[in-house]
Amino acid sequence: MERSFAKEVQSLRKGDGELFEGEGILAVTKAALQAGVSYVGGYQGSPVSHLVDVLSDAKDIMDEYGVHLEICANEAGAAAMLGASIQYPIRGLVTWKSTVGTNVASDALSNLGSVGVKGGAVIVLGEDYGEGASIIQERSHAFAMKSTLWLVDPRPNLTTIVKMVEKSFELSEVSNQPVMLMLRILACHVQGRFTAKDNKHGEWSGNHKIKDPTYDLMKIALPPGTYDQEKHKWERRLPAAIDFIRKEKLNEVFAGDLDEVGIICQGGLYNTVLRSLDHVGLADLYGNSRVPIYCLNVTYPLVDDEITAFCAGKKHILVVEEGHPAYIENDVNVILRKADIQTKVHGKGPLPMAGQYTSDVVQTGIAKWIEEVKPTGADADTAHARVEYIGGLKTKAVGHLGNPVPGRPPTFCTGCPERPVFSAIKLMEKDVGKTHISCDIGCHTFSTLPPFNLGQTVLGYGLGLASSTGIAPNFDKRVISIMGDGGFWHNGLSTGVSSSLFNNNDSVLVIMKNGYTSATGWQWVPSTPKDGNFEESQMSMEDTLRGMGVKWMRKVRTYSVSKMVKTLAEAMTTAEKGLKVIIAESECMLAKQRRVKADRAAKLKAGKRATRERFGIDDDTCTGDHSCIRLSGCPSLTIKPNPDPLRTDPIAHVNTGCVGCGLCGEVAHAAILCPSFYKAEIIYNAGAFERLVARVRKAVIRPFMTREAIRLVEYQPGVIEEEAAARAA
Repeated sequence: MERSFAKEVQSLRKGDGELFEGEGILAVTKAALQAGVSYVGGYQGSPVSHLVDVLSDAKDIMDEYGVHLEICANEAGAAAMLGASIQYPIRGLVTWKSTVGTNVASDALSNLGSVGVKGGAVIVLGEDYGEGASIIQERSHAFAMKSTLWLVDPRPNLTTIVKMVEKSFELSEVSNQPVMLMLRILACHVQGRFTAKDNKHGEWSGNHKIKDPTYDLMKIALPPGTYDQEKHKWERRLPAAIDFIRKEKLNEVFAGDLDEVGIICQGGLYNTVLRSLDHVGLADLYGNSRVPIYCLNVTYPLVDDEITAFCAGKKHILVVEEGHPAYIENDVNVILRKADIQTKVHGKGPLPMAGQYTSDVVQTGIAKWIEEVKPTGADADTAHARVEYIGGLKTKAVGHLGNPVPGRPPTFCTGCPERPVFSAIKLMEKDVGKTHISCDIGCHTFSTLPPFNLGQTVLGYGLGLASSTGIAPNFDKRVISIMGDGGFWHNGLSTGVSSSLFNNNDSVLVIMKNGYTSATGWQWVPSTPKDGNFEESQMSMEDTLRGMGVKWMRKVRTYSVSKMVKTLAEAMTTAEKGLKVIIAESECMLAKQRRVKADRAAKLKAGKRATRERFGIDDDTCTGDHSCIRLSGCPSLTIKPNPDPLRTDPIAHVNTGCVGCGLCGEVAHAAILCPSFYKAEIIYNAGAFERLVARVRKAVIRPFMTREAIRLVEYQPGVIEEEAAARAA
């Protein structure tokens, strides 16, 4: 969910010696200001989407220091911003989600890596790898090696993160290469404190602008200059980077008394390693490890003599490196063999080949390693027993639950405007037949999960239409492609729409126009509505599509399921050839509720009339068929025991999470289901006439009500509580 940092960003003004408290993302921004950054930019994406939010909320502070903020259209645009540091000694920081974002930025990164930079150029990457990740499982290390970009992986505490951001600018300038600084999911949100420094004005900035342009042909990636640039990278830039890393002691060594063995770990995994050592009895709660640790805050390039010095005299080394291939483990092996040091290197084996290295995984791996190498002074049996004991506690916990916790796949939010579109597709397929659906990255990816199970491919952000061009000519029906408005502006417009029009493709494109890049935390896009009004958007998707030549285009309110079904059927069966675009328009429900709830709370506080819509199901009418649940999957639509003792099937029920979107009733109508749904309007601070009407209705209806019905009417769970909370706010 999106959050505001409007209050927290005021701490960015803290000066030398003051104590700064906050989370990792905020600390990165403070470090950039302390380093004298001149421009910042990026594209939202978990887990660094909040960094874009922080930068936006801190725009006033940025303006004071002449720092330009650019909310980029995609990651390629963000990477291209660093071109400012190629010819000029100005510092820039950009951010995006890795590795999918780095894929998009790869072209610009290759050019940056070849020509090099004068000013410090830092890329903050959200390393989205492991159990909490939302993307394909790859690592940034390969990109760093491919484009010769130095890769920083700081220990996850604010002091180290801030230091490494500042040193990354210096490292970039000393070696004339961009630096990638990656933050894992937990590091982005780690809470802590550090001693602040004064913010710096950049040498050149919006407050002190460059007067004359600089020209250097060697800063252009054009043969034959590229051949010299390649030599320069390895003969000048790499040695300079290694010297700086060594001199500034960016990597850290933590001593231990078990000097026969040692652990080399990525900086981002240091806390996990230390916690795991504590679990197996080889470290204490204060961070003192009995096993010596070489912590790589810079994972690329490696410093050979630091590694040889750490390993000299040791019999065994464990390399804790998340993911595969084992780049660091393989390099450590090569470095030691070249130096004729025969320390045995362990890594993948005791530790798994792939997957997130959680404390459970690492402690199990360390215990196996200790059992295998049996270092003097360490009790392998104790290590093994502790791991077994912790595992036993988990087994007991599952036993107390009775059954394993059921899986809970991600799904659309309650009232999401995209959910009814997929309900409509399911209904349309009953008449037209099933077809191939090319999905896209975003909230709509959840359509591939139950209860919809729609979609055969997902290839990338904004690539829904582009990914259908191979199957469309070979399928006996028109295929449907899905694209969000975030993906549309990201690259779907160029790679999908323009290509489809140019090639005269005959297919159907459904654009989910909810007004925001919702899946990454609710950020604005060019077509974001103003106070819920799409007509006042800064840019028009419809005008853009018409300008490109789209002739068949329909706009449908997403919650109008019946109309959406008819429009989809028309697009699938019309004799008209070419691209057919359906714009499914309704504002993101999270955005709408933030606005509506705030407005309602303000009215209640002022004693004014306010309303709230809710939907419900008539217990007597519901048959317990549950088709409504299967067709919508709304989280607020659930089941409850049947009040009729003669009927055993549970009936459908709308819980208090309902936001009044009306999808359940719309689906029931479109699918010609039972008429059990009803709509109720809850009125706060009702007028005299409304109260009179309510009393008359109550007097007429009450004699026909059961005791249970009367009890439910007089106390509606959630309603009274919400009204009280709104008044308090």
